[in-house]
Amino acid sequence: MTSFASLLTPGMFVAHPNQPDWGVGQVQSNIDGRITVNFPEEGKVVIDASRVELVPIFSTNA
Repeated sequence: MTSFASLLTPGMFVAHPNQPDWGVGQVQSNIDGRITVNFPEEGKVVIDASRVELVPIFSTNA
C-alpha cells in the first residue's frame, strides 16, 4: 500500500482520478489497502490502493 493510502481513514473525502463523474466520495474503511468509498453517483466501491491512487479532497465547499 502506498504511504498516502495508509493515511486514509473513515470520514475523509476522496475522488477517483479516472472516474470524475462519480463525485466526491467518503472513505468508509481502509483494511490492508482495500479502501471502501461511498460515492454519491456510484455508490459503495472497494478500491485496491495498489492499483488506484485516490485524490484527497480537503474541502467540499466549492
